[in-house]
Amino acid sequence: MCNRVFLLAAILPAFTAVSALSTSIFAADGSLRVGTSVVDITPTRLPVSMVGSFTDRKATSVNDPLNARCLIVDDGDRRVVLMTVDSCLISRELFDDAKRKAAELTGIPAAHMLMSATHTHTAAPVIDMAQIRADPAYNKFLTERIVEAVRLAASRLQPARIGWSVGKLPEEVHNRRWKMKPGTIPTSPLGGTNDRVRTNPGVGNPGLLEPAGPTDPDVMLLAAVTPDGKPLALYCVYSLHYVGGIPAGALSADYFGEFAKQARERFVGDDDNSPFVALLANGTSGDINNVDVRNRLPAIEPLVQMRKVAARLVDVAANEFRNMKFYERTKLQARESELTLKVRKPSAEEIERARTILATTDHAPANVVRDVYAGETLVLADWPYEVRLKLQALQIGDLAILANPCEAFVDVGLELKRRRPIRPTYVVGLANGYNGYLPTPQQHELGGYETWRSRWSYLEPEASTKIVAELLMLLGSAP
Repeated sequence: MCNRVFLLAAILPAFTAVSALSTSIFAADGSLRVGTSVVDITPTRLPVSMVGSFTDRKATSVNDPLNARCLIVDDGDRRVVLMTVDSCLISRELFDDAKRKAAELTGIPAAHMLMSATHTHTAAPVIDMAQIRADPAYNKFLTERIVEAVRLAASRLQPARIGWSVGKLPEEVHNRRWKMKPGTIPTSPLGGTNDRVRTNPGVGNPGLLEPAGPTDPDVMLLAAVTPDGKPLALYCVYSLHYVGGIPAGALSADYFGEFAKQARERFVGDDDNSPFVALLANGTSGDINNVDVRNRLPAIEPLVQMRKVAARLVDVAANEFRNMKFYERTKLQARESELTLKVRKPSAEEIERARTILATTDHAPANVVRDVYAGETLVLADWPYEVRLKLQALQIGDLAILANPCEAFVDVGLELKRRRPIRPTYVVGLANGYNGYLPTPQQHELGGYETWRSRWSYLEPEASTKIVAELLMLLGSAP
């Protein structure tokens, strides 16, 4: 409580309203409103399958609820939807269905809705992956709850001011791909021996040389307050895969949900009537985790690390919020496009190898990963040669938010921010669908887990280059 009192006392005098954005590329003639909602998407029956591994594992309890959190911003002419869903991966088909139904209820165009999965690894599966199967009944339930979250937020619009800022939290992000000493990288489950990096090599591995890529310390924030300065919403983007450390067999929103919980406690305390909602979206974290493999730390109890990372992120958000400039008028824009990309298909020899593996009787636990990738090879053998991805760009005044449906490597986000025609630019991943890992061409050459062909890694090696160009084009088309 003391922290909240101190924060609000420091923040409120700093809130200022302006009638125009003099540097905006848009005419600032819109009066802003904001609506928020939180809708529970936790499976109603246990046990259920969980994502986060190659083999099926069952959740028999709920550590903390899974939610769909929604923020709608209205400038008087347009509305945009920002939503995070506590799920690992969500298909474009499910998101498109939910958007279509939400658009029918609210009149908000589907192209104005940015919906992203957080990537918690302790949620129910929504897409078939490896040996894990989604439950159609849960997918139907999830679709309905996403629609309800949009409907509720649209019904709660109220006058607001908005602001944005970028903080830093470098200590909690680590590149998980490592260049290794010769002879310390095992053969891949696809039979390859050309990998030059190893993902998650283990803490203190004597074969470590150096990380194969950078990290992104940015904590990107969009906030909303009432005209008299009371917090309404906080939308945060951070490039961290997930944290983990959840008790075995328990569903959890991971640090994404913990951030939302702690942010509410910090910003509005015990005010149960406050509409304040905090949302944490995943950035470009395909090669980023929360493990510093160079330093062996003492073992900690479950949930401790998740809560610590969330608390540090809330600290950064609170500090940025304290000095944020808020606007009562600005304009919104939303654009999306489709991009056709090639699929990396297996060769005839690779298909035959996969069939031979699956025809054997030696399917012991030690061979699970090999068997999974053999199965994935046969799945992709029947896939089309091309796929169409949905890309999106939203603008809120001088802020741009770019959305892609991949687990993009951090280099992709850094490049977009370096080349952006609009500043600041936030990059959200796992958005509006799912199309697997997105390494850069250079990272494809290094190989490693994220490049092994499967339903979670199948786009052409040049995919990131084409996606970056398309997203920058969407920004450049602004009026």
